[in-house]
Amino acid sequence: MPSPVQVHRSIMAATSCHHKQPITRRIQGVSVPDTVAIHHSRTLGPNQCCSVVVQTIDAPISTVWSLVRRFDNPQAYKHFLKSCHVIVGDGASVGTLREVTVVSGLPAGSSTERLEILDDERHVLSFSVVGGEHRLTNYRSVTTLHASPRGTVVVESYVVDIPLGNTKEETCGFIDTIIRCNLQSLAHIAEKRNDIDK
Repeated sequence: MPSPVQVHRSIMAATSCHHKQPITRRIQGVSVPDTVAIHHSRTLGPNQCCSVVVQTIDAPISTVWSLVRRFDNPQAYKHFLKSCHVIVGDGASVGTLREVTVVSGLPAGSSTERLEILDDERHVLSFSVVGGEHRLTNYRSVTTLHASPRGTVVVESYVVDIPLGNTKEETCGFIDTIIRCNLQSLAHIAEKRNDIDK
């Protein structure tokens, strides 16, 4: 049985479907609505790479979204972050800037990030890295949620410049590992909350 966390580094292919059915795309064997997949389409510049990580969570979308949408509190499930401080904005409006401090042991100290999209209706959050002490130049992430028979499917994709001295595989491998750990943590917390609420 495939793992609920799946990584995909190639362009998503549209599935064929009857004209009355919603258009879907497949990302690593998981069907996602076209309205979700569109957020994960990327145009790469020279010396850039991108990837997609998918996590299925056994909890309702409202429970998962309540954690993901908190741009002002990413450390609630992103355990590689020590702290977060909103430095411009209210934490929930496009243009908000946050400064996150990374736990020791990672090749970074801090990151300044700008909220690009926060869509509570479509469950889309996007941010870009605009400064800090790290090697993630031109990093932009998009996270989408959609309901599935098993609960919620979270899709997180990104594009980033490949740092000098690193390969595409090394860059994607490192970032994918961080995202995979974050999404596994998100699943654990959301599923635990869902069990308590039952």
